[in-house]
Amino acid sequence: MKSHPDPQLATELRTVTARLIKKLRKKSVTGRQLSLTERSSLSLLLQHKELLPSELAAMEKITNQSMSQILSHLLELGYISRRDSETDRRKVIISLTPEGERMLIQVRAERDEWLLKAISETCTAEEAEALQRAIVPLAKLVDFE
Repeated sequence: MKSHPDPQLATELRTVTARLIKKLRKKSVTGRQLSLTERSSLSLLLQHKELLPSELAAMEKITNQSMSQILSHLLELGYISRRDSETDRRKVIISLTPEGERMLIQVRAERDEWLLKAISETCTAEEAEALQRAIVPLAKLVDFE
């Protein structure tokens, strides 16, 4: 049987996760030049290897026009490449460049390094274990529609 948590739990969890996300964004010097949607688009390209601009826009829940602006910026920075589709010349395939992949990996490493240091310097062993146990229920929340 599912429990009915205190409504305050939702408020506190939302607040602390939002603050942690903001802090993590600030802890990556490399990632500061990109917006959240730009970084997220690069992550999707890393995951899927190649996508159409319309697929990226749908995944990011933004308009094709907004995605076009994002892709132009990422192309200018050298983080993505574009090529014509072999099956339909009207379509363009977007993929990460090696530079884009290196940048994304660097951003993640900077954030992971800060978070590991923060956990080791602020949490007891029991608190670190509690964080480890919290990953599964947090992942369920992320996957909930």
